[in-house]
Amino acid sequence: MDVGTQTIKYNDRFDELRKLMADTYSKEEQDMVVKAYDLASEAHKDQRRYSGEPYIMHPVAVARILFDLGMDHQSIIAAILHDTVEDTDVTLEDLSAAFGDEIAQLVSGVTKLGKVPLATYKEQQAENVRKMLIAMSQDIRVIIIKLADRLHNMRTLEYMREQKQKEKSLETLEIYAPIAHRLGISSIKEELEDLSIRYLDPYGYNTIEDLLAHNDEVHPTLIADTVEKVRERIQKFIPEAEVSGRQKSIYGIYRKMFIRGHSFDQIYDVYAIRIIVNSVADCYNCLGIVHDMYHSLPGRFKDYISNPKSNMYQSLHTTVISEEGIPFEVQIRTWEMHYTAEYGIAAHWKYKMGVEGTSKFEERLAWIRQLLENQKDSDDVEEIVKTIKTDFVPDDVFVFTPKGDVINIPMGSTVIDFAYAIHTQVGHHMNGAKVDGKIVPLDYKVRTGQIVEILRSPDPNKGPSRDWLNIVKTSGAKSKIRAWFKKERRAENIEEGKKMVEGLLRRNNLHLSDEEVQAVIQKFKVRKGFENEDDFYAAIGYGSITVEHVLPTFREEFQRIEKQRKLEKPEDEFVTSTLPKVSNSGDGVVIDGVDNVLIKLSKCCNPLPGDAVIGFITRGHGISVHKRDCTNVPRDISLAPEPERWIQVHWSENIKENFEAGLNIHCDDQIGMMAKITGDLAAMHVNISTISLHNKEDYSTIHMRIIVSNVDHLNDVIGHLRNISGVHAVERTGI
Repeated sequence: MDVGTQTIKYNDRFDELRKLMADTYSKEEQDMVVKAYDLASEAHKDQRRYSGEPYIMHPVAVARILFDLGMDHQSIIAAILHDTVEDTDVTLEDLSAAFGDEIAQLVSGVTKLGKVPLATYKEQQAENVRKMLIAMSQDIRVIIIKLADRLHNMRTLEYMREQKQKEKSLETLEIYAPIAHRLGISSIKEELEDLSIRYLDPYGYNTIEDLLAHNDEVHPTLIADTVEKVRERIQKFIPEAEVSGRQKSIYGIYRKMFIRGHSFDQIYDVYAIRIIVNSVADCYNCLGIVHDMYHSLPGRFKDYISNPKSNMYQSLHTTVISEEGIPFEVQIRTWEMHYTAEYGIAAHWKYKMGVEGTSKFEERLAWIRQLLENQKDSDDVEEIVKTIKTDFVPDDVFVFTPKGDVINIPMGSTVIDFAYAIHTQVGHHMNGAKVDGKIVPLDYKVRTGQIVEILRSPDPNKGPSRDWLNIVKTSGAKSKIRAWFKKERRAENIEEGKKMVEGLLRRNNLHLSDEEVQAVIQKFKVRKGFENEDDFYAAIGYGSITVEHVLPTFREEFQRIEKQRKLEKPEDEFVTSTLPKVSNSGDGVVIDGVDNVLIKLSKCCNPLPGDAVIGFITRGHGISVHKRDCTNVPRDISLAPEPERWIQVHWSENIKENFEAGLNIHCDDQIGMMAKITGDLAAMHVNISTISLHNKEDYSTIHMRIIVSNVDHLNDVIGHLRNISGVHAVERTGI
């Protein structure tokens, strides 16, 4: 197909969207969309995606997703223009002049941050999320556009390299799918989850696909027959009721099978029937009819109409047994509940809700402002991402106070989270809790239906414990605890912060003088805006910054100082020697012009045969060999303080030795993962010299040293490990 034919094909996709808009937008609004397309098409004309198609097809596809959600013409325009500022010469000022400030602000909200001085990728990611949330608080359409953008990127992820697929999928699963859930947009949430797990765990994804295909072969007409039976019975009493059926999403099954450890046969909602009626009374009438038709499973009834989820989801759920003995779920809701469940916040535009809808709309946005409010006392930019991972979990628990009030909190929340959810002062003065009349520890995780009584101290000066920060799950509770310590215990915070930093340095063998420690603190003062050293220690003390967050900066400073200590002035004979001699070390390194010199491979980068290497002459320690891209090697040797001490080295052609290599393997925290990895290494005949495991909040890092022959051998091992189910990343390290 020639380029001309391709252009017609691609333009037809926009023409299809333009035809659909004719019945939705005014003539003036349609003209604005076409104007945006013309500008974006010209700006992106020389750009192509990884798939090879013209780049303009991405913004058009995003615009189509938003149109199907029922968004307004301004959202469509912003979607078409959303990459112009980031990827072309078009500026926000250009967009403001052509389309107005409102659309320019939408594009700005969707655009990622530029180059900012942040230490890690996680910090960059977190700041982008924070920027997005701030823009959301001003205009919720920002995140809806961003979700549509991410959805199309995930749909076309197959064209990217494997490591990028996993990175994007993990970010989608941990950040964007939870946000879609919190906004109630289930159609986008479920597709994002399914696409993410397809790349993160292809084995698990394919296993579930095969199980569902087998079910379809065994019971090909189960859903259709059940829908027909339920419709026939329901419509005798409620003629306008609509009945439909579906299968559970792949990720929904994946969570129960591979995360909760259930077998496929233990999942009772693989099949579901949905009944939509006009009133709440009809919902409960339908429930009675369904229970009259089928036997219900005990403990499987959930009333989300009386107790809506945190994302305003409402529906009746019950699980029953079919005549064939197969369990299936029945969901019963009104049409308004259905619009909210399917389109979430986007239903405000799709169904043009009136005054009542506007009040609910504002209620649904309150969590964004609360999230940003909770983060204001935290200087840890990554905290906002952690909050999304914890507070936006798909499942909530509904817990009762002794007076019968219902408190809705994320699954996994403790009695302390429950106390702070009631009121800040209840949390501050808490000194115990009873669940269903029995005393429980403070780290007890509450469950739906329990009655929780918070025991309060009579001491008016009673406050929270620092240990609570390691117990609570929700960002609201953490924020309130930090705020109390920040206000009430500054001197104590400073002392506590100093102790924590001293302990951090001691545990990690980072021997720094007071002046060197102050140099590191100065970096944080500049980055975080602290006025003095006490502010830094106070922030550590009350938990605004975690010691894990500052560790990399202290470690970098220590490594820099160690490098300076080791780079001593060379002996004259090393520098001036030009004899045409060759030295072969026991490590297979060849140095032209120098003989009988001790040669050692640097542990900071651990060079292997096949790596580009360079040597550094040290005093009394011979020559240290580094990888050419080692962080301790200047990019431009000529600009180094003593360039004459860096010499050319290369590997011998006949190397028979084996070498030790370091690996960090980031993987799921699940039973059997260590055995799976070590078993695969044994199958490859790779010896392991040392191995250690470090557990994080929701994943594990395995550090190991293995024996390899050269860098190609190591790359083969890394490539194999990256294909193991549950392994997210494998990186080479020093030893």
